[in-house]
Amino acid sequence: MRFLADLVSQVRNEEEKIREGGGQKAIEVQHSKGRLTARERIHLLVDAGSFFELGSYAAFGMYEEWGGAPGAGVITGLGRIHTRLVMIIANDATVKAGAFFPMTSKKVIRAQNIAIENRIPTIYLVDSAGVFLPLQEDVFPDTDDFGRVFRNNAVMSAMGIPQIAAIMGMCVAGGGYLPVMCDHVLMTDGSGLFLAGPALVQAAIGQKVSAEELGGAAMHSAISGTVDFREPNDEACIARIRSIVEKWGYRRQSPWDRKKPEEPAFAAEEIYGIYDSSPARPYDMREIIARIVDGSRFDEYKSEYGKTLLCGYARIGGFAVGIVANQKLHAHATDHEGHKRIEFGGVIYTESAEKAARFIMDCNQNLIPLVFLHDVNGFMVGRDAEWTGIIKAGAKMVNAVSNSVVPKITVIIGGSFGAGHYAMCGKAYDPRLVFAWPTARYAVMSGDSAAGTLVEIKIKQLERSGKQLSEEEKKELYESVKRTYDEQTDPRYGAARLWIDKIIDPIDTREAITQALEAAALNPDVPEFKVGVLQT
Repeated sequence: MRFLADLVSQVRNEEEKIREGGGQKAIEVQHSKGRLTARERIHLLVDAGSFFELGSYAAFGMYEEWGGAPGAGVITGLGRIHTRLVMIIANDATVKAGAFFPMTSKKVIRAQNIAIENRIPTIYLVDSAGVFLPLQEDVFPDTDDFGRVFRNNAVMSAMGIPQIAAIMGMCVAGGGYLPVMCDHVLMTDGSGLFLAGPALVQAAIGQKVSAEELGGAAMHSAISGTVDFREPNDEACIARIRSIVEKWGYRRQSPWDRKKPEEPAFAAEEIYGIYDSSPARPYDMREIIARIVDGSRFDEYKSEYGKTLLCGYARIGGFAVGIVANQKLHAHATDHEGHKRIEFGGVIYTESAEKAARFIMDCNQNLIPLVFLHDVNGFMVGRDAEWTGIIKAGAKMVNAVSNSVVPKITVIIGGSFGAGHYAMCGKAYDPRLVFAWPTARYAVMSGDSAAGTLVEIKIKQLERSGKQLSEEEKKELYESVKRTYDEQTDPRYGAARLWIDKIIDPIDTREAITQALEAAALNPDVPEFKVGVLQT
């Protein structure tokens, strides 16, 4: 319990540091220009207490040679404006003048993709110096780089997803396309919008022109006609955005069933005393579920079969959901010949994979969103597992997850290793949002297993060249490999690279899933469910 609380505290402290952006001096510079910081702008924009930040750990521990880029220099998240849910993407000018690092582009694109999948109206608060030139080769050309942002602007507009852009500082070079490709463009006095700034214009064509004359708010409002609303300052601009959003009409609602929410019968804080990461002390995942779902009611599906995976129906925040969760308790099982065996908790066996595949298909058939709770070591291996067709069963589960058309939400609670990560709807399988507890660990295999395997390979390589390692050298090599591997399985490493959308306090799991379901409810379109050829 103390261990989990300490991890949560550590994450909160780190996030508080990230929220400082470029630091107090950079904040003072922003204020000296008569501008608010990105977080101050968001605070004024959204209904009180409604901002749900995503991707705060982006670029964590990266770009240290350039002084770092807290939050990748952009703030993204869900918020409400006059109760309407929107996606917010706000450049943080206190971090390298809001310049785009490689992870900045990826973070903006991730926010746009969430908006596209869920049909979420999107607000851009633009204040950026453009591409961070020393790293331009990693920002400019690829499908998940800078240009994709503008492509997404066009696609979102064609899909009927409202977009508002407010230019509240600099907006230069290619970045100038972002606001102009949105439905509404606002601009504050003192801001600049141009493909090339005054210095570059003079160098290129010899023309001397001031920034205001070249691309100021007055010019774009009265001469080029690019700007829809010219505002005197940040506060007036934000008030105008709120006024526009308040007048939007309503679109079709999604088919996901929702009733009045009901609090769980058990306190969420008790999760701290239930969860245990130690293999020696397996916990009952049903106890975690009971502290997340409405009324602590869980209609468990095939409860006596495939016991290392829990499947069942519940409600979270009033929404009907199907839950697929790894059970960490060991289970007794009987095979087709009457032989009894112990099944290890957190391992996916043939029967549990087949059960989950059928359950996932049932949820798609009945239009029930899916929630995956990860604490998985992987699929069972060995002769007995292969003889029972573990690969066929796993393929069936992966197929069902891959072709699901209902919203999928993933929460990584503990381990999430190997093909088990895939089958439980890892990032590659299009979950609408991926959350992780501070205890999450995920990779091809655990640090211990990976270190043992890699060290064994290294020892054999050295032996072939005639070198023998002492026991002390073997231990040092093992610890070195394990240390590196453990660092890479840490959820902060994954969150820095946007494999995880948000690291959450376990007691906030219900709120996070509800937020994701409310976002998913904005998209009424459900494709036909097809699985193709299933292994039988």
